Amino acid sequence: MTTRIQGLWLPLITPFRDGALDEVSLRRLARRYLAEPVDGLILAATTGEGLTLDDDETARLVAVVAAEVTGKIPLYLGLSGSDTRKMVKALARTAPWPIDGYLIACPYYSRPSQEGLHRHFAALAGETARPIMVYNIPYRTGVNMSNDTLLRLAALPGIVGVKDCCADQAQSFDLMRGKPEGFAVMTGEDALFYGALTQGADGGILAAAHVGTARFAAVRAALLGRDQPAALRACRALVDLPR
Repeated sequence: MTTRIQGLWLPLITPFRDGALDEVSLRRLARRYLAEPVDGLILAATTGEGLTLDDDETARLVAVVAAEVTGKIPLYLGLSGSDTRKMVKALARTAPWPIDGYLIACPYYSRPSQEGLHRHFAALAGETARPIMVYNIPYRTGVNMSNDTLLRLAALPGIVGVKDCCADQAQSFDLMRGKPEGFAVMTGEDALFYGALTQGADGGILAAAHVGTARFAAVRAALLGRDQPAALRACRALVDLPR
């Protein structure tokens, strides 16, 4: 619970060869990004084929990457689903796995109320000792978690941050103004990385940072060094990559 979520995280891609998990390439990827300025990895998220991996593939994916990175950088597992009971079972099934926390998306398609969202995540937080990052991405799930709901969840000890893809910069800014100390806001919008950092985001979970990883990290490093012109130059040099 004490590992701070910040900096540049990768939603690691999952390589396959001939329809099977490519463990050789997976190990190579894990080692490569350990040598880059990456502060955390998320496995089996959308970018990592989480919606199409079966349970055995996901377990093997975690085992292979954990063997390379455990104790060096945080390793989170992506989970998603609209049935709270099934999600509780998923937490129980993955409890023995060598991971540090979870990235859990808002329930998709069913579009629960704000109270329903709160109860869903509160129930999940009560079922695991591991930290949970909420994944708010309304243009995929069909429901937008409000800042009021998110801040209610932030008061729970197990809810430690959010991957913010709300696509509303005013909502994101208000969240960063009101968030409690220690609650991480990580943008998931690659093209908005610079702007989110200038408004107070703790970092980003960026798929495009698989390529030019150090260049993305340089944007944040320049801002931390109070060199805003250098950060802007670094950002402008990257603007076409997420596209």
